[in-house]
Amino acid sequence: MHEVSLGLSIRDYLTGENVEQTTYEDLRQALARMLVEELEYPSESLVPKVSVRFPVNGEEYCRTVDLAAHDVTGAPFFFLLFVPGQVNTFVRESLAAARLAAGGPVPLIAITDTRDALLLETATGTCLGEGMQALPRHKHALQLAAQNPVPELSADRILKERKILHTYSEFMKTCCDESLCML
Repeated sequence: MHEVSLGLSIRDYLTGENVEQTTYEDLRQALARMLVEELEYPSESLVPKVSVRFPVNGEEYCRTVDLAAHDVTGAPFFFLLFVPGQVNTFVRESLAAARLAAGGPVPLIAITDTRDALLLETATGTCLGEGMQALPRHKHALQLAAQNPVPELSADRILKERKILHTYSEFMKTCCDESLCML
C-alpha cells in the first residue's frame, strides 16, 4: 500500500501544527505519542519529519526520517522510521539514512511498522533488539547511544552510503506514481 493524501489535516502531536492526513500519518502520530507518554522522551527532544539530504551525480535527494530524538546538546542520537511493510526489508536503507544524517551519523535507529520493530546500532548495523518492546526508554536510548558511538565516515564510505540510499529512493520513484510514494 502506498501513502496517499486523504484530503484532510490532523494536529501534529509534537508541534501542534496541522499536518496533512495520509494513510500513514495517524500511525506516525501514535509513535510520537508512545515515545513521549510511554517511553518518557521529552517532547521537546523529538523532531518529526527530519530530512536526510544527500547529493548523487550533482542532484540532491532526500529521505525523510519520521522522528529524531536529540540529546541535551541538540545532537540527534536516535532515529525512528515508520515503514509500510516487513521491517527487516528496510534495514539497509535505514542504516544509510542514519549514517548520512546532517552533522554526522546518528548512533541508533529503530524501524517499525507499529506491530514489529528492530533497534539497530548504526556503526555496524548490529541488531540490539526485536519487537516493539525493543524500542528503548529515553534514558536507556541515551545510554545505548553512548555505548555505540559511530566513527566519522570516510569520504569513500559516505559516497557508498549515498549510492545505497539513492538506489532505494529511485526504486520508490519508479515502482509507482512518484506523487503517491514520496509525500
